[in-house]
Amino acid sequence: MTEARPKRLAMIASQGTLDWAYPPFLLASTAAAMDMEVAVFFTFYGLPLLNKKIEAQVAPQTNPAMPMKMPFGPEGFQSISWPIPNILANNIPGYETMATSFMKKTFAKKGVASVEELREICVDLGVRLIGCQMTMDVFGFETKDFIDGVELGGAATFLEFAADADISLFI
Repeated sequence: MTEARPKRLAMIASQGTLDWAYPPFLLASTAAAMDMEVAVFFTFYGLPLLNKKIEAQVAPQTNPAMPMKMPFGPEGFQSISWPIPNILANNIPGYETMATSFMKKTFAKKGVASVEELREICVDLGVRLIGCQMTMDVFGFETKDFIDGVELGGAATFLEFAADADISLFI
């Protein structure tokens, strides 16, 4: 009789904007809370999500479907979706900073954990956070840039885990 092993979730996190930072940490923390083994491989633009300080911003010009809602004012005002044409989003100085601020305020108001809080939950639940060594070398990251608990490795390190994964995701 063979022992059943826990289900495994293997993810690649390749994006580093604020809106793309949530999925890997949310999915990883949920899977770990469900007693799954989880490994997330952070590569290219996803690697900065392992920095001690996450400086991710929203990039509305790259997602025209992004609704812009105000986190303040009367309820009716907050429920309006403000479509912002790319021509404006690309040419208004400080637009990314404003959009990032609005998103963070909206999330906090709705009781959504911050990316940093979700990442801490992942660490506490034993999620393997694997920083891509090649990306570190290419972009000049150093081990001291990252939070404690980050494992460094190449594609082979991640693929050893992913080879037996029940669920594999590329984010």
